[in-house]
Amino acid sequence: MNDNLYRPGCQPVAVIILNWNGEKLLQEYLPQVIANTDRKVARVIVADNGSTDGSRRVLAERFPEVETIFFDENYGFADGYNRALAATRYPYTVLLNSDVAPAKGWIDTLYKYMEAHPEAGACQPKILSYRERDRFEYAGASGGYIDRNGYPYCRGRIFDICETDHGQYDEPAEIFWATGAALMVRTELYLRCGGLDPRFFAHMEEIDLCWRILLTGSKIMAVPGATVYHLGGGSLPASDPRKTYLNFRNNLLMLHKNLPDATRRGKLLRRRLLDTIAWAKFVVTFDWGNAGAIIRAHRDFARMRRDYNEHPDRDLLRGRRNILTDFYIRRRKKFSDL
Repeated sequence: MNDNLYRPGCQPVAVIILNWNGEKLLQEYLPQVIANTDRKVARVIVADNGSTDGSRRVLAERFPEVETIFFDENYGFADGYNRALAATRYPYTVLLNSDVAPAKGWIDTLYKYMEAHPEAGACQPKILSYRERDRFEYAGASGGYIDRNGYPYCRGRIFDICETDHGQYDEPAEIFWATGAALMVRTELYLRCGGLDPRFFAHMEEIDLCWRILLTGSKIMAVPGATVYHLGGGSLPASDPRKTYLNFRNNLLMLHKNLPDATRRGKLLRRRLLDTIAWAKFVVTFDWGNAGAIIRAHRDFARMRRDYNEHPDRDLLRGRRNILTDFYIRRRKKFSDL
């Protein structure tokens, strides 16, 4: 592979930041990434996803020491990272959001953990809020899980309730998915699993990837000894109908492609009924934008699912808890109460 950036003797880790029109984010967060990333262990690389703002000028003028990759258009979160990893091919890669500020020692902790645990295919640090430093951040908290219906939740975050960090989830733990905001992967395994699904464009693609990694027999780990601070909502706000559309569509696609024939139809039917309840809630509150987003998500799922013809033999959702029942009926609002 003579055309990639990695050479023997280089640092073993590439920290890749995918940027799209993030001029202001680069100026605020990239200096913190550079300052707190051990250059003996990792190389910081910015992959620009066809930005049309001043991102390229900022990178050239303020950060000449940072390796850069430039794409001719916006390939989305998924395919943008796929292209970046194919071009770099370091032994380990960290997919790092452009609105993340890591604490000191973060990369050393993640790298040493992966080196000591060959069964781990991917891992994540503890994710705290950039604005409220003692509170877990929505996108990953201290490790991600998924329930029997495909709803994701975290150690430190169930639905929209983020807990205060008291060190209660500071032990390493085996999890179902690791956040795409700060995801360390074995690059060869990432590529062998097909990387992030570009048809997702954005949202849920890291859970889908972790699901496929688990199906290979590798583990996904949370390593809270490493900490990063995440702003969150850097691309789309939580209430944006575009985000609602992607979340609902991609969750259905993820279930369809990763469930076996024996259980896929029944679980998808149940999930679509639950989505109908969510749609009705938006209608009752006159939120026509998000109600319409759910309709479009189901319409496009019906079309896109035809692209996925291969399914695994194992159902990794079998025997998992029902987070809806835990949260709304048993009133368990914290992960520690589950």
